[in-house]
Amino acid sequence: MKKLSMILVSLAILSLSPVLATADTIEGSVQGFTCISIGKTCPIGQEDPLAAIESVFGVYTMDGKFYFVPNVSRSVLARHINKPVRVTGAVNPKFSSIDADKIEAKGEGGWKLTWSMEAQERMFNDIYRNRPRAKTK
Repeated sequence: MKKLSMILVSLAILSLSPVLATADTIEGSVQGFTCISIGKTCPIGQEDPLAAIESVFGVYTMDGKFYFVPNVSRSVLARHINKPVRVTGAVNPKFSSIDADKIEAKGEGGWKLTWSMEAQERMFNDIYRNRPRAKTK
């Protein structure tokens, strides 16, 4: 009986392992998809004009891979054009994307957290869930 219980517990733990998996981390620079798809690096020093015309940004890694970050606003990514970033989340290799949990930018003092899903959810709740409602008659 104990052997059967141990096997069942082991199977339960193994079935939960995808849920318990650690997050992936990619490092690269934020680039526009148009630039990457035509084989150019986003023009350095021209970040504002590029942000105005580029529709999609993602992370371009040193090994030449481009990752879409679909759960992060374009405006958040645009702040980091041509800058080193580290994105932690779940990578989907089939779609070359990462569902980000956090984004860190490299600065003089090392990596600094600039965006996180937790902070975004907290902000959303502060603004929309806790706002006063208009009284209806």
